[in-house]
Amino acid sequence: MANVNKALFLNLLLALGIPCVIHGQASAPAPGKLGTINTQTALGSTKEGQKAARELQSKLDTRAQDIRNTQNQIAALQEQLQKGSSAMTGEARQNLARDIERKTKLLNRDIEDARAEADREQHKVLQTLGQKLMVVIDKYARDNGYGLILDAGSPQSPVLFAASAWDITKDIVALYDKNHPVAPEPASPVLPKSPVQKKPAGED
Repeated sequence: MANVNKALFLNLLLALGIPCVIHGQASAPAPGKLGTINTQTALGSTKEGQKAARELQSKLDTRAQDIRNTQNQIAALQEQLQKGSSAMTGEARQNLARDIERKTKLLNRDIEDARAEADREQHKVLQTLGQKLMVVIDKYARDNGYGLILDAGSPQSPVLFAASAWDITKDIVALYDKNHPVAPEPASPVLPKSPVQKKPAGED
């Protein structure tokens, strides 16, 4: 997964409220096995997480491009006002200045709306995937006799050291992908190469 997509998930997973410590149910026997997991890495490594990150990034890129286009329009108008001010009538200068002000206000509003929309979409995606991940972890813990699983990847985690043998992140990712398979994305069409036309014999 691209670094930008990983960062998208890593920076926002804390908003899910995923607990750092995952206990077995009180009604279950109390086994002595202990495990650790990096939930950020796990969620960002699942096929469903990677697909969701790509789709979300595509939406954000489209909105960002619209904003950049508006910024370019405003910059062009500002340059027009600066360079052509002496040749304009007072009314033309005022109209152009008002147009720049109006577009700037709309741009600022679009930026705020884009940020709010990005937060909503990110939280929605992470909330859905995070809940699925917790179900997978719970099933894995029950099936494999774990009494305690710690999230060693959270900045708020009290874990300072954990043996690599305790890490179940890869197992959780594999189980998640098994329980939530993702259909392969269609491959981009390959355009046929133009046939090479041979010159008639005798032509250079």
